[in-house]
Amino acid sequence: MTGPLSIIQTAAAHHHLAVFGGFHAGPDDSLPPGTGTLLLFGPKEPGFWPHILSQPEYIDQAPDPLDRWSKRVITDLAAQFGAQPLFPFGGPPYQPFIAWAKRSGRAWASPVTLLVHDVAGLFVSYRGALALPDRIDLPLAPASPCVSCTGQPCRTACPVGALTDAGYDLDRCHAYLDTPEGEDCMKFGCAVRRSCPVSTTSGRLAEQSAFHMKAFHQ
Repeated sequence: MTGPLSIIQTAAAHHHLAVFGGFHAGPDDSLPPGTGTLLLFGPKEPGFWPHILSQPEYIDQAPDPLDRWSKRVITDLAAQFGAQPLFPFGGPPYQPFIAWAKRSGRAWASPVTLLVHDVAGLFVSYRGALALPDRIDLPLAPASPCVSCTGQPCRTACPVGALTDAGYDLDRCHAYLDTPEGEDCMKFGCAVRRSCPVSTTSGRLAEQSAFHMKAFHQ
């Protein structure tokens, strides 16, 4: 049986995961049959990265430690709450996590088109989801932080203009990361993501950003 949201949040917090949003299934959804509520999970900060470094999936030095850890932990949570685990990796086909994030009411398209979250800012990432059979109570969705963001620094933060309101120039981004100047983004994370005022308070460590940048720029 599923429990209320607070019980699920407490269970996830033991693994340094937080509920990053959720929504109730509709009649025309492409969610797994029998889904009542979908919950999305992301890193609970501060402390997520030190926790990951202590886990067997990271210690064994095999490929994809974060994905393997996510699959183990979220699959265990699914078993605990009678849910089906879903992941943003392992495809194709891939689950529509970006669409789910926007539907949750806690993530939006930022002024530079990247997804922005009410707590994680532009550092938002999803480690998985639970498709729960019951419709559980969910809190009201907050307003997008971009609405009240003075100056919207993300618009001008990219050193080479690869991220704008017109979209993401992926080739320009990768080319810049190959230069000596691009080392700053590789070591500390994307300059645009770091510029978000919400990102700066999320508690994410530079080492975690470097891990993701290395995976991104292979």
